[in-house]
Amino acid sequence: MARRKAWLIMGPPLAAALGLGWYFAPQLMGGGAPQRPAVPSIPVTATVVQRRDLPVFLAGIGSVQAFNSVAVKVRVDGHLDEVIFAEGQDVAEGDLLAQLDPRPFQSQLAQARAAKARNEALLANARLDLQRSITLAAREFASRQTVDTQRAQVSQLEAAIQADEAAIDSAAIQLGYTTIRSPIAGRTGIRLVDRGNIVRATDTNGLVIITQVRPISVIFALSQDVLGEVARHMARGPLKVLAYNRDDTTRLGEGNLVLVDNQVDAATGTIRLKARFDNSDGALWPGQFVNARLLLDVRGGVLTVPAQVVQRGPSGTFAYVIKPDQSVEQRPIKTGHSHEGMTLIEAGLAEGDRVVLDGQYKLRAGSHVQVSPGEKPQSKPGGEARVGMTP
Repeated sequence: MARRKAWLIMGPPLAAALGLGWYFAPQLMGGGAPQRPAVPSIPVTATVVQRRDLPVFLAGIGSVQAFNSVAVKVRVDGHLDEVIFAEGQDVAEGDLLAQLDPRPFQSQLAQARAAKARNEALLANARLDLQRSITLAAREFASRQTVDTQRAQVSQLEAAIQADEAAIDSAAIQLGYTTIRSPIAGRTGIRLVDRGNIVRATDTNGLVIITQVRPISVIFALSQDVLGEVARHMARGPLKVLAYNRDDTTRLGEGNLVLVDNQVDAATGTIRLKARFDNSDGALWPGQFVNARLLLDVRGGVLTVPAQVVQRGPSGTFAYVIKPDQSVEQRPIKTGHSHEGMTLIEAGLAEGDRVVLDGQYKLRAGSHVQVSPGEKPQSKPGGEARVGMTP
């Protein structure tokens, strides 16, 4: 019992002495103050803020529209003898597409020509009779009434011949309609009528639809708020329009703005614009949905960073700037529009600043970083432009 009491009295002082001995042991053995374990540096990828030219685009969703589209229909009733075109064929203006049975119309033309020939023969005889009547009337062997009647007969036959000529022209036109040719240059679609059918001028479907795809149009919409800005830039010269596919990764063509619609859509607050594309490679197709980019201007020598440098927090946008001691600073920035994955920096950064490009999710203000050896410079502008949207 006495030993237990002694231990209870001496235990706490002894434990404290042992702790102090452990703490000061390095010093007694010649060591310095106790060291805290070093905080590991966070591996990141960095880039440098640079100046470059950055285009300014307005983005809108649009659709491709054929420059011309024609439903080819017959203009006379008849039997469809032959279909000459192939579905999906490129045709030139005037190319033969189909042939109707021409024989009924050839017969009508022949009848009209025969009627003219008969009336021409009658007219020749009437003119001779008129001349005889005039000669006899001069000698008072025929009355003036006879002369007038004969002259009227000549006039009637002359008018009949004019009607015959009109009938011949009409029959020739009707015969010409049996040969169906392409009214425009373009591409044929699916055949709507097969060979051997009876077709009529009143049919609603027609034979085939031909669309002109070279050149071609893109109609897209922009907010009415940019109308004044677009008008100002149009006054300086033609504006370029780029068309991209639906996922905005592949450029389909480059054209020029040709029209701003004459009224704003009151339901959506947008205005429609029309651009013309040469479409020499056929990448644009009628009815296709595209992302349209209207190039307004090119801002020269502006500060830019890759888009992934820009971070967003409760206080707005910021970037992690790497200081000389390899620690990072969370610096607020003001950004502008983007293009080709590059973002315009309007305030907050200076040319030459090193900023974190990748690995921000582990960082806090004051964190130390280890920049990977492959520090990424910004890509140089050039090549095919992939557009960015205005803020």
